[in-house]
Amino acid sequence: MDHTEVEILTARDVPLGGPRAMTVRRTLPQRARTLIGAWCFADHYGPDRVAESGGMDVAPHPHTGLQTVSWLFSGEIEHRDSLGTHASVRPGEINLMTGGHGISHTEVSTPDTTVLHGVQLWVALPDAHRHAPRDFQHHAPRPFRVDGAEVRVFLGTLAGATSPVRTFTPLLGAEVVIDAGAAVALDVDPDFEHGLLVDDGDVHLDGTPVRPADLGYTAPGRTTLLLRNTSDRPARTVLLGGTPFEEEIVMWWNFIGRSHQDIVEAREAWERASDRFGSVDGYPGDRLPAPALPNAVITPRKNPARR
Repeated sequence: MDHTEVEILTARDVPLGGPRAMTVRRTLPQRARTLIGAWCFADHYGPDRVAESGGMDVAPHPHTGLQTVSWLFSGEIEHRDSLGTHASVRPGEINLMTGGHGISHTEVSTPDTTVLHGVQLWVALPDAHRHAPRDFQHHAPRPFRVDGAEVRVFLGTLAGATSPVRTFTPLLGAEVVIDAGAAVALDVDPDFEHGLLVDDGDVHLDGTPVRPADLGYTAPGRTTLLLRNTSDRPARTVLLGGTPFEEEIVMWWNFIGRSHQDIVEAREAWERASDRFGSVDGYPGDRLPAPALPNAVITPRKNPARR
């Protein structure tokens, strides 16, 4: 892909959370692209009226080989995990959980939440750190102005602001809300590839329109990204970036490994309630069972070759 092009990744609807599933819009992974930097999963949901949708109620479930990033626009989610963490996910605050060798957690929208709206993101851990200890970090980035936009940097560095949240590969994550009719030029690391997820508004990325719920991808090589809002109301976007993740990964259900056998072992450990994932206290219900494995070897996911 020439670095002057913008590739559009279209969202698809996916049920999330087992028997009490809510619908999310997923742009990563997909056949056209598995990763943007180490970002390997992007779900976008809402605005959902909880009285109608039932909100979020995800029972205890496991993760390996990744970090989860929760970022809300409205509403509140109660997070519990097998570290013993009991935390609230609120708008404008990042909650990052490191699964590493194994962790389990729950996510439930709070009773006071009327409208639930946000993104759930995953980061693949590099092989050297994919068995890292469980961890949980929280940070409330301070908003600041750049040109005609308000920016909150929740991972990495952008426009002179740096998040203190630790990652295992170079990453960028930021909410960028562009004023009505305004444009913002953001200086970015040319070693990074980027993805712009549009939540709302008529947004152009370097002249290419990106519809709400879709994600615009740019290859490494750019030093500046131009975001323009052509609508008469503010436009909200989430900018993701990172150096290309060169390792092949195997993704299945909530697990990331390097081989089919990694997935088999993680699933077996979850099904027998192994100490690998610990247990979550305070959730009034059963754990999510792992789905059946496919009748085929799970093969690594690859990004298209860079041109």
